[in-house]
Parts: sequence; C-alpha cells; structure tokens
Amino acid sequence: MAADPALPLDAFAARLPPGARLIGVDLGTKTIGLALSDVGRRIASPLETIRRTKFARDTETLLALAARHGVGGLVIGLPLNMDGSEGPRVQSTRAFVRNLTALSDLPMAYWDERLSTAAVTRTLIEADRSRARRAELVDKLAAAYILQGALDRLDGMARATAATAAFPAPP
Repeated sequence: MAADPALPLDAFAARLPPGARLIGVDLGTKTIGLALSDVGRRIASPLETIRRTKFARDTETLLALAARHGVGGLVIGLPLNMDGSEGPRVQSTRAFVRNLTALSDLPMAYWDERLSTAAVTRTLIEADRSRARRAELVDKLAAAYILQGALDRLDGMARATAATAAFPAPP
C-alpha cells in the first residue's frame, strides 16, 4: 500500500502559501461538507455541501471551489473511533486523499473529527432548528468545526514559533 500523502500539521503549515485560504472537508458517505477559511486563516465559515455521486465528479467540484477561492491547502476530517482506533471510515478517507493527491498538488492534512457532527447537531438543536434544516446544515457546519480546530492549532503553533524566535532559550 502507498504511503499516506497527508502531511503532519507542521509540514502542512510550512507548505502553505501566504494569504491562501484553507478548505475544511467533512467526508461522509452521501455528502461532503466544505468550509472555507478567511485569508488570515483565523475563522472557518461553512461553504457548501456536495452530494456525492462519483469520485471524479466530487473531486472536480471540490477542486473547482478550491481554485475559485484561492485555496492553498485542504484539512480533511479523520473519523477516528472514540478510542482513537481506525475503522472502515478512516480507511475510506485515507483512500479518498490518496486518490485526490493524484489530481492536485494542494497540501493536505488530517484533523481528528471525533464528535464534530455531534457537537454541531447539539448546537442546531439548541438553536431550535427543524430536523430538515439540521440535515441541510450539519455537513458544512461539521466541516467548519473541523477547519476551526485546525486553524486554532496552526495559530498556536505560529505563536509558539514567534515567541521562541523573540525569546530564545539561554545557551
């Protein structure tokens, strides 16, 4: 089996061009939820939900959106089991990423998506959204939840690097 092309978050950050947005991806069996960052990579906003048909058509839509919005990288939700183990959904996600890298040079990183859909659904229920409206929103909101987690981590990494540069450890 080929090596997983997704990058660790630090290597992913190093490959990102300045000012390029990121897309967060919540890969489901029937839909693909997408979220988009701002150019400062601080805020994730829901973008849209793709109804899955065929891999070629799904990735064509995803990559067209990435080009339209000046995206420099993709953050893919990794659906680990609650105990951290990998099941069939993780294998499917990794296969999707392997196949996508044959079509795009965009750097990709995984983000643990455990509980993202549950957290978003709970928020929508608390906001008194109807079941139909929740179904319409949940995938792209889960993608925003995934992307926001990665953005927050990237920001923390950048701040730590800046602090280390400003205040190096004594010899």
